[in-house]
Amino acid sequence: MTKQNVIVSDKKSGLNMAITMKSSILTMTAQKPGRYISFSTKELLKNLEINGEGRINAWVESMRASSPTHIKSTPSLADHDRRSSWTVSHPSALDMFEQIIDASKGKQIVMFLDYDGTLSPIVDDPDEAFMSDAMRKTVRKLAGCFPTAIVSGRCRDKVYGFVQLAELYYAGSHGMDIKGPAKGSKYKKGSHAVLFQPASEFLPMIDELYKHLVEKTKSTPGAKVENNKFCVSVHFRRVEEKKWDELFRQVKSVLKEYPELRLTQGRKVLEIRPTIKWDKGKALEFLLESLGFANCSDVFPVYIGDDRTDEDAFKILREKGQGFGILVSKFPKETSASYSLQEPDEVRDFLQRLVQWKQPSLGGQSKV
Repeated sequence: MTKQNVIVSDKKSGLNMAITMKSSILTMTAQKPGRYISFSTKELLKNLEINGEGRINAWVESMRASSPTHIKSTPSLADHDRRSSWTVSHPSALDMFEQIIDASKGKQIVMFLDYDGTLSPIVDDPDEAFMSDAMRKTVRKLAGCFPTAIVSGRCRDKVYGFVQLAELYYAGSHGMDIKGPAKGSKYKKGSHAVLFQPASEFLPMIDELYKHLVEKTKSTPGAKVENNKFCVSVHFRRVEEKKWDELFRQVKSVLKEYPELRLTQGRKVLEIRPTIKWDKGKALEFLLESLGFANCSDVFPVYIGDDRTDEDAFKILREKGQGFGILVSKFPKETSASYSLQEPDEVRDFLQRLVQWKQPSLGGQSKV
């Protein structure tokens, strides 16, 4: 297994952080004479916002940690043991299907689905991330059984163009652009369409940032800047690994002129969004409220996603003790999700089983 280390030093505190990257797992040990201090991944990345050569290096190492180029095609015994241990606490949602259904009885299931890496495979060109006809057919049937929303980092219009189902709720730009079904949904509440854009004041700034990033990163072959309306994504899926450091510095040099925006990281993508307290978890809560399930004990939300940004939704469900999150990943990751699926094909299998289970009762009660 590929292993990399980077040291981040803080001269004022005398603190050295030894960061070890193994596959997609990030482990950290902070050493100070006579004591050890633990940091979570989230805390570390927050600290890395501070300027500093070591911290920039650590950001790049974090980018490498999520890269498939650092995963062996033939897993070692240690890899297998780690996966086995991880699946004990995050079992397959397919294997646990009956238990999941038992937990949902008497409650209204509401489905939340990420797009990239969940309904469609991760591809080199984000503009080519098409979902299969089989997946679209399954999601259409799902929406006929349960209220269903797509929650994506993509621009809402773009993800709608991929999915092409008018009966769904769509939350684009990490939940900062939410719109209810245009037609065909029996779960739509009231006569007014749901539309919520909490970061609309940032639109001119996002457009300006996008233009600056396109100009700044054009010297890095393979870099792709995507305007997702309320956030900007810098994809490095096609950038040579030796150029990642250069790309990150380019992004940071532009971002320092925009203190109202913050940098986050996803799967082979750097994302810049407003600093407002809004994320996929907040979007989930807003959609539940829009559907009439605010503070209800008889609702069972199911959120399926593959990215670090989906963790905000997983955490909300865990904190509420309602429903559950499903992480889509072939490899062990730190997560607040309760269950796991390995790839979009397994997601489709799980959704199909939900539809098949629900269909016999469609003529009966609206709740499970």
